[in-house]
This record gives sequence, C-alpha cells and structure tokens, in this order.
Amino acid sequence: MGKTSWIGFVARRYAHRRKQSGGGSSASFFLSVCGIAVGVLALTVILAVMNGFQMGFIESILEISSYHIRVELAGAERAEETAALLLRNGHLVQSVVPYREVQGIIRGPDTGRQQVAVVRALPPDALVADQGMAEKLIMERGAFNLHDPNAILLGAEAASRLGARLGDTVTLLSLSGILPRVPAGDDAAGGEDAEDGTLDSSFVVRGVFRSGFYEYDLGWAFIGLERAREMEPRLKTTLGVKISDRYADQRALSLIEKTLRENGIDAKLSSWRDYNKAFFGALRTEKLFMFILVGLIFIVVGIQIFQSQRRLVLERSDEIGLLRAVGAGVFDVRCIFALGGLIIGGIGALTGTALALLIAWNIAALFGALENAVNFIIDLLSGGGRFAVFSPAIFYIKDIPSRLIPQEVLAIFLFGFGAAALAGWFASKRVTSIKPAEVLRYE
Repeated sequence: MGKTSWIGFVARRYAHRRKQSGGGSSASFFLSVCGIAVGVLALTVILAVMNGFQMGFIESILEISSYHIRVELAGAERAEETAALLLRNGHLVQSVVPYREVQGIIRGPDTGRQQVAVVRALPPDALVADQGMAEKLIMERGAFNLHDPNAILLGAEAASRLGARLGDTVTLLSLSGILPRVPAGDDAAGGEDAEDGTLDSSFVVRGVFRSGFYEYDLGWAFIGLERAREMEPRLKTTLGVKISDRYADQRALSLIEKTLRENGIDAKLSSWRDYNKAFFGALRTEKLFMFILVGLIFIVVGIQIFQSQRRLVLERSDEIGLLRAVGAGVFDVRCIFALGGLIIGGIGALTGTALALLIAWNIAALFGALENAVNFIIDLLSGGGRFAVFSPAIFYIKDIPSRLIPQEVLAIFLFGFGAAALAGWFASKRVTSIKPAEVLRYE
C-alpha cells in the first residue's frame, strides 16, 4: 500500500468512525457537513436570484436602450447608409439599427395628463434586425408597427398614466431646442408654441409595450425614423450596434473604427461600458458585498470544523503516536486530518450545490407553493386577503428571476470545499507536539 493509499484509508476510517459514534464526535461531524451545505446552498441561491434581477436590468438596458456599441455619425444621410452597410458586413457584428432620440413631453387624450419621455425613432424593421430587442420588448397591446408615420408606441406605465388606449391620439412636444421655427399658420408638423419655441405633433397610439424595466415602461416611447427626420432634420442619426459577445466590445470598437476610417467616415464610438457606468458599478458592488456577507457563514463553519478536528487530534493522540512510531512523518499525519476536512467539505459542498441547483431552477414554483400554503392558512383563519412574497403592488416583477452562472457556482463550491480543508490542516498542527516515545511509554 503506497503512502497516498494508507493516508486516505486512515482518513476514511476516522470519518466513518465519527459518523458511526453516538457521542459528540458524530454530532460534530454532521454539524460541520450541514454547515458547509447550508453555506453553499444559501450563497448559491442568493446569488442566483440576485443575478436574475441584475441581469434582467442590465439586459433590458443593453438590448433596448444602450446597445453594445454606439456609432455617432457626423456626416449626411448618405454617410449613415454607407456606414450601416459596412458595419453589417463586419466581423462580430450581429445587428445595426439606426435611430434618433429626442426629449419631449407627451400629452394624453385628456390634455390634463402629460408625461416626460425619451422618444426614440426607429426604422419599421427594427425588431426584425435586432432580435435581442425583440426578445426583451413585449407588446402588451397592439403591435410594433411603425410603418404608419403617425404611429407611436408607449410604455405600459406611460400609457396608464396618460390614460391612453389603442387608437387614441396623443401629442408630443419636443424639447430638443434645435427645432426649425414654423411660420404662423403652418400646421404641417402639428403646430408650434411661438413663446417657447417647442414643436408639437400628433400621433396615434398603435402599441403598448413592457420591457421589464420600470424606467422604460414609464418614460419611453417609439416613433418612426422618417417622421423624426421630418420633425427635427438637424438631429444626427446614431447607429446602435449589437455584437456576438458584448464582452468583446474593445476588439469590436477597434475593428469598427478602422473600417470607418478606411472609408473616410467620421464617427464617435462608445461602448456599453462607457455609459451607465455608475449603474453597472453599483450593481457589481452590491453583489460583491452580498457575497462577502453571506460568505461569513463559511468562516463560522470553518471555526467549528477547526475545533472539531483539534478535538479529534487529542482523542487520537495514542494512535498518532503509534503511526509516528512505525514511520509516518508529521506531514503524513497532518494530511490525514486535512483529508478529513476535505471529506467534510466534499460531502457538504456537493449536498449544498445539488440542493441549490434544484431550488434555483425551480425558484418560481417554490415561492408559488409557499404563497399557496400561506394563503390556505389565511383563508382558514380569516377567510380573506391574499399573500404574495413579491407583491406586484410593491415590486415591479411578475416572476422571481433566477440566473445561475457556472463560474460562480464552481467558485462557491470550491470556497466551501477549501474552507473545510484549510480548517482541517490548521487544526492538525497540534500533531507536531505529540512525541511517539511519550505515548508509547504511557501505553
């Protein structure tokens, strides 16, 4: 039997005897395993739900608003068409959508209701060209139809606040400050307020959308690109570019800049990392602190494993002396107890990971069962009222999101596994103080 084999054999025997014993050793073993399992379970599920919320926000921003790369052109409309054609044929590029954006106030059918909004002008085939946006932008009523130059699409919350329904006429007052002034009596564009220089245009509500992001559903609207060019011809068109891997944005920026420069097109490029930087940074910091706080579980469990393994060293001091006497080195004996910690960590981490994956993949069903159980008890006791963990009246979500990232799951598993192994290794340091001759003398 080789050195590795006998070390593993002794470590397994110790672990087996601890599990079979009826005293504190057995309780300590199971508490250690349960502690690692609970830590891995809690951290994995919490981060999965946090990832679900955060990635939902981030993807809504990137797919609907920010795009992966923005190309702000300084040339004429022909340069826009040339640049769009060049980029669509470029490497890494998935879609290119031209758009214009204006700030404005939308007045509902009841002129007493109005809402400040970002109005984005898109081509009629925007959802066909941009599948990412098509997946995130859910049409609640009507359809994404911008072929009609008078069509406007409102966010669900904006439509509710304005009291606007399909077929209603709303008025858009643009506040860009660079509109051409319309002569008195000329209502081709809808009319002008001569005092403040704003231009108002009438639109018909053809669709109501939801994005899953409250700010967009409340303060966004879409109109046709050609209509925007008529309203504000001085505004420049921006090309919204989606790439196959948004984390390869720096490489894509270099390729796009080189392509445009070689064709004599002047443009300003920016990546999704440049805008919304504060928002993304806040989400990353929030996740980091949550990881640290929940990860304190492993410190507590590690201390418990450390104390347990130290007690085991004292209990087995006579056996350790015998092992040393027959030729086992200090490092070999310490490896036995470190391997014992690995066994605890392995069982606990595997159990916790398996339960965490089961819960994370079925988190919505789990919360649904919990709500049904609580509502059943409420009905028995009071006969009324409904309980919801995430009430739609408070939270802007319909289902509990969950997103597992394989690298994070693996890191949490190794964290729990390694915490137990390190605790076992440091606890075994007491082995160095055991003298084989003294143990054998007393035996």
